[in-house]
Amino acid sequence: MREILEILARDGHATPERIATMTDIPVQTVRERISAWENEGIIRRYKAVVDWDRYDQVSEADQPESITAFIDLSIGPARGVGFDDVAERISRFPEVRSVYLVSGSQDLRCTVTGRTLREVSDFVAQKLSTIDRVHSTATYFVLKTYKRDGDAFIEPEADHRLPVVP
Repeated sequence: MREILEILARDGHATPERIATMTDIPVQTVRERISAWENEGIIRRYKAVVDWDRYDQVSEADQPESITAFIDLSIGPARGVGFDDVAERISRFPEVRSVYLVSGSQDLRCTVTGRTLREVSDFVAQKLSTIDRVHSTATYFVLKTYKRDGDAFIEPEADHRLPVVP
């Protein structure tokens, strides 16, 4: 059954009929599993993967629509909750796209978006760094995206092979 989820993760438009053909699972079973997973919260939502850099290049906007930054936070853990309460508080900000507990010299890594560099830096200075138990932050602005969530954002190389005719 995991196959169904893997197909949907790659292509949210995959129909139950197409999934059934690909997996040899009956269509009705595929429909029932998808419905159950949606109700159980296993399938959280369906979404489009947008290449914002390409959009910014072809649109006539003077400025990019958004800036992305990774922000590493060093946090003092609290007895009984560890880092969970701070991570939950950070995840409620609309600017925050993701929050991870990580190993290494930092404790949390967040992905944040804003319209400008100034907007992101103000968010870090005024909202993130003022949260109790946040000891330090390190901000890394994304300059170019090559791959995100398994989707490559680079143009495939042209095929220079000579055509073969049987």
